Amino acid sequence: MVEFAWPLAFLLLPLPWLLRSLMPPLRKPATALRVPFLQRLHTLPASNSYSSSGPAWPYIVIWTLLIVALMRPELPGEPLPQTVSGRDIMLAVDLSGSMAFRDMHLDGEEIDRLTVLKKLLDDFIQRREGDRIGLILFASEAYVQAPLTHDLTTVRQWLDEAFIGLAGRQTAMGDAMGLAIKRLQDQPSQNRVLMLITDGANNAGRLLPMQAARLAAAEEIRIFTIGVGSENPMSGSLEGLFSFRADPSIDLDEATLTDIALLTGGEYFRASDSQSLQAIYQRIGQLEPALRQTRPLRSVTALYQWPLLAALLIGFVLAGRHVHVEANHA
Repeated sequence: MVEFAWPLAFLLLPLPWLLRSLMPPLRKPATALRVPFLQRLHTLPASNSYSSSGPAWPYIVIWTLLIVALMRPELPGEPLPQTVSGRDIMLAVDLSGSMAFRDMHLDGEEIDRLTVLKKLLDDFIQRREGDRIGLILFASEAYVQAPLTHDLTTVRQWLDEAFIGLAGRQTAMGDAMGLAIKRLQDQPSQNRVLMLITDGANNAGRLLPMQAARLAAAEEIRIFTIGVGSENPMSGSLEGLFSFRADPSIDLDEATLTDIALLTGGEYFRASDSQSLQAIYQRIGQLEPALRQTRPLRSVTALYQWPLLAALLIGFVLAGRHVHVEANHA
């Protein structure tokens, strides 16, 4: 069945008659010359006379065909195969100074938190084919490194290029959450997720984490919070005088991270080593994506050229007819 892409163009159909009604009436010139043999002219054969006026229907047909062409008729075909997209996931990654602590282990080697996070998060992003992923990096400031995109390779590259100190040394957790909410709020409500990954507490920025959490709850955005840091005390010494044991995760605000997750319908996870961090990503990766309702795509065959061609042919025929009549009249 033929469909029209621009059906409202049909409203232009009465335009010539409307313009004609608004134009002032044609004034007939006064008779300036009297011809004494005017009555004899009327007796001449009609075939030898020429009149510029003619039937109006060809012009009406031409105008109607032009309007039909402007309405863009098209013939829809069979539905096209399309890739169904899943969730919209914003990743908010902490780049504060404490992410440089070397209290994590990967492949038997002691390594800093950010390096482990990059390695395992890279695998997580690679497995999220069909989702749109966005990346926010934050420390003293928060900024969008990658908007929501299906180009997961680029997101992985930008994550790999991130380094500690890029956005400062403190932790603006609330600002990062607010920025993620702003990017997610216009997306379908059933598939919006924020993964907040940090090893500290909010000590910078203008927006408090719980304020941002309430905004996320109002927008039905689920937040999964991940607290990074070893649970094993770190041993050391101060200039060889005495030894000490320090808690590497003393700044981690687990209570706030837990409240954020509970308020928004998400979960809080504690990543104390590379194994637990990988298990967290696997659990989140098992979530069934809520399919986005999209208009089915179809192939279409444009038909506007046919009424346009018909209008041009009729126009050429009328033009040829007038030329022929003019030649005979001459």
